[in-house]
Amino acid sequence: MADRNRTLLSWLMMPAGLPHSPQEYFSRLPVIETPRLILRRMTLKDAPDLFAYSQDPEVARHVLWTAHRSIWETKAYIRYVLQQYRLGEPSSWCIVEKETNRAVGTIGFMSFSAENSTVEVGYSLARSHWNRGLMTEALEAVLNEAFTVLRLHRVEAQHFSANPSSGRVMEKCGMTHEGHLRQRIWNKGEFQDVEMWAILRRDWQKRHPMP
Repeated sequence: MADRNRTLLSWLMMPAGLPHSPQEYFSRLPVIETPRLILRRMTLKDAPDLFAYSQDPEVARHVLWTAHRSIWETKAYIRYVLQQYRLGEPSSWCIVEKETNRAVGTIGFMSFSAENSTVEVGYSLARSHWNRGLMTEALEAVLNEAFTVLRLHRVEAQHFSANPSSGRVMEKCGMTHEGHLRQRIWNKGEFQDVEMWAILRRDWQKRHPMP
């Protein structure tokens, strides 16, 4: 209970202009701009772009969801995310490429623990945009939000062991590999091994010292 009280007190003492609670932040998810990307709340207008890559079996191979079979599945997913916004629950940004103004992926918070001041981050990206450093750029931006705006203590992320490329993104962003979890998740007909990564706020501050 003492740890929870400290967490709540830290929110009450936040400077003006910052969200008064994680729930307020999750409900409004601010627009974030990086050199090549815009992270913003998704809308139903994004359905065609999101469906274009969500139907790709290669994109779906290393995530928990299955490849979308119709745009109606994509719209149902977007409606779920919109509900998460309304409820102030952890949710995702739409990743928009500035050059084309098209949605090419999603990134966001899969879970949040107020008691432990921790979130888990997850993401997906259109195959046509792999190996260009875009997800590293997006993840860096989200980590910055987690530590400088939400003022969290820890950010976690997981990926299936069969998808080491995702681990390289996490490593580039300063996350530390913390463990190999054998057959942790049942996914697409089999138990799959998972790699756990995390970064603490002090680690982030060392990589991004204040001027």
